Amino acid sequence: MPAYRKPPVDYIERTRALYGSMGFAAYDWRRIAEPPAFATLKKPLSECRLGLLGSGGVYEHGQTAFHFRDDISFRVIDTTRGTAALRATHFAYDLEGARKDPNVVFPIDPLQRLVAAGELGELSSRAYAFMGGIYSSRKVEETLAPELVARVVKDEVDVALLVPV
Repeated sequence: MPAYRKPPVDYIERTRALYGSMGFAAYDWRRIAEPPAFATLKKPLSECRLGLLGSGGVYEHGQTAFHFRDDISFRVIDTTRGTAALRATHFAYDLEGARKDPNVVFPIDPLQRLVAAGELGELSSRAYAFMGGIYSSRKVEETLAPELVARVVKDEVDVALLVPV
């Protein structure tokens, strides 16, 4: 056990402080009246193609890093190359762990091990990374989410894993 442990991050207070520093009176927390329905898998995971999406600000060496707080862009990540070329940048969490091992926010290597063990059919060759938690939920709902859904559908995945930070 390490002698020093960082205290947990109080995201609610951190968000209030962030928005207060930008001149807003308070953060307007997103409320969804009716949660979306979840689909039931029609086959076992050992026969499924999994699509990976992560909000940890991951990008490949050579791609443009996420630069600003209102960035609703995403990066296409090649899952066949593992995580050695992955980088992370984000404004809302401590990047120390993600920079040492990108798998903590974008678990390509563990998912590839599940494929090798026969627990998962395959990992889609394309994964999608974005920088979550900073911008408006309206922009996510109207712009980012539909584009990511369209790409995951085009990739013919059976199940999607969203790794939020």
